[in-house]
Amino acid sequence: MAGRIRARDIEEVKSRINIADVVSDYVALKPAGVGSLKGLCPFHDEKSPSFTVKPNDGFYKCFGCGEGGDVYKFVQQLDHLSFYEAVEKLAARVSFTLTYEEGGGPSPDHGLRNRILEANNAAATFYQSQIMSDGAEAGREFLKGRGFDKAAADHFSIGFAPKAWAELYNHLKANGFTDEELIAAALVTKGDKGIYDKFRGRLIWPIKDSTGQVIGFGARKLFDDDSGPKYLNSSDTLVYHKSQVLYGIDLAKKDISKKQQVVVVEGYTDVMACHLAGITTAVATCGTAFGDDHIRTLNRMLSSEIDSPAEVIFTFDPDAAGQKAAMRAYNDTNKFNAQTFVAVGPDGLDPCDLRSQKGDEAVVAMIENKKPIFEFAIKQKISKFDLNSIEGRVAAARAAAPVIAGIRDAALRPAYTRELAGWVSLETNEVAALVDVALKAARNESVSTMRRDNISASENPPQFDEEAEPQAYPTINLNDPIMRFERQLLEVLVQVPKAFDRATALRICKSGFSAPAHIAVATAIEAAVDHIGEHEFLPTLAMSIPAELQPVLLEIAGQTLPARTEEALLVYGQGVIARDVSALLAREKNELLAALRRIDPAVEVEAHREIQQKLVELENERRSAGGR
Repeated sequence: MAGRIRARDIEEVKSRINIADVVSDYVALKPAGVGSLKGLCPFHDEKSPSFTVKPNDGFYKCFGCGEGGDVYKFVQQLDHLSFYEAVEKLAARVSFTLTYEEGGGPSPDHGLRNRILEANNAAATFYQSQIMSDGAEAGREFLKGRGFDKAAADHFSIGFAPKAWAELYNHLKANGFTDEELIAAALVTKGDKGIYDKFRGRLIWPIKDSTGQVIGFGARKLFDDDSGPKYLNSSDTLVYHKSQVLYGIDLAKKDISKKQQVVVVEGYTDVMACHLAGITTAVATCGTAFGDDHIRTLNRMLSSEIDSPAEVIFTFDPDAAGQKAAMRAYNDTNKFNAQTFVAVGPDGLDPCDLRSQKGDEAVVAMIENKKPIFEFAIKQKISKFDLNSIEGRVAAARAAAPVIAGIRDAALRPAYTRELAGWVSLETNEVAALVDVALKAARNESVSTMRRDNISASENPPQFDEEAEPQAYPTINLNDPIMRFERQLLEVLVQVPKAFDRATALRICKSGFSAPAHIAVATAIEAAVDHIGEHEFLPTLAMSIPAELQPVLLEIAGQTLPARTEEALLVYGQGVIARDVSALLAREKNELLAALRRIDPAVEVEAHREIQQKLVELENERRSAGGR
């Protein structure tokens, strides 16, 4: 039976994990206020970071799409795991041995995932041990011919698959792996003649994820009697999905975030050449076209800061396939949180051949001489026309105009309009007119698309359940000043425990909030007041409020407060608390004055005296609190 991990083990694993370390495997995080880190949300596409991580409290929250939770939920969602699988994965990360209740054990899927990873690591070690064997001479000659020595092969863990029917299979079987595990790992294939190695007589590149785990392999043909494709990659498995994988991401991840640059090349040897030449941000796809999943992976590592924009640099072969790939990249340029460029080597050489023929400096120069992808796309368009004739120049300008019209940054369009006019030897105003026509056509197409979508929606309206219960907690309008201040007050109560004492917290929670959701959170804070400032405070709150309010609590706990230091955070928190206490005192004073007016001092002497005494005490409290 899967799961049934002891509860105390689950809490122990969580206490040993820094959520920021786990999230950083997927998202580039930067400081954003005291105790907060921010990055681009991995759950939806965005240009400005709204994804917040609170390491001290052990949770994350995206204020763009609403996703939030603890480290287990994060791993569940990003790696598509069950809760118990996430616990098992993180336990393995910190080398913690889980204890299962009687009758329980590791979840089957997680066990298989682990075994696939173990088999991949064992296979990578085996392949690497074969690179110096007699049978691998062709592989060593291949590497040598491209300028890679043994140190380079070791750095990238390159190996060799023996030219034999089932040598890897026999090796892994001897080490305790089952047929089912090896087939699931796509290391072997089962055919009419039995089970045999997937890769045979090939040079092997282990493909790793961002954490350095071997998730698959790329294999290059070496012998003429090999009837397979030049490059053969692992099939998709539980841990390997080629549409999402980038070769070299394990080596490049840190420098991509640090330098805010990605160099996308076309093959394994190009990645090697770039890294060895000092371009340590190079990555490549694995047997598939560069797509949206790859873009999302890279966007999480890139910043969208206007004053220091990130760069994505593509390198392509000058042949027809390379040009086609370049235009696909141009079509995707607006999906990046970065400026996009194209780098083409002299004489059309790719990074590997360029390094082999002209050295590391030539690779560096190739990347430094990058051209904006808009310029590349425009020149590709006009290259198809005869610019020696007026008709050809006008046709070229007309063909390139939509490229300029598609530039999102309106400030760039006039500059590229002037450039295009120069390239086709036409007046700038003439080219500008063509760009305007292209802009209008693009807008008309957008309007038509919206109309089609609206018509489709009206023909298929959403179905509503008339018997459904109304929402228990109405949406809060945080543009309302009262609602916004209530939210700020709860944020301080949850995040800045040093700004108030226990009595003040109780007084504020009992004073009454307006929004039902705020009332529920305040009631939970009141119940957990003895844990304020302790690590158990937030989990206690989470257990005290209804499930439908968990997102509201995460928003309150995850909101970045306007302070960059602990001192400034304390000042901010004390200011919010003082403002509310002042309002409470004023309200209590008004209530006492109203009560005073309702009684006859000659008849209710004692009650009159008690109210006057309370007014004096209230005034003294107001003055000590800094009121006027």
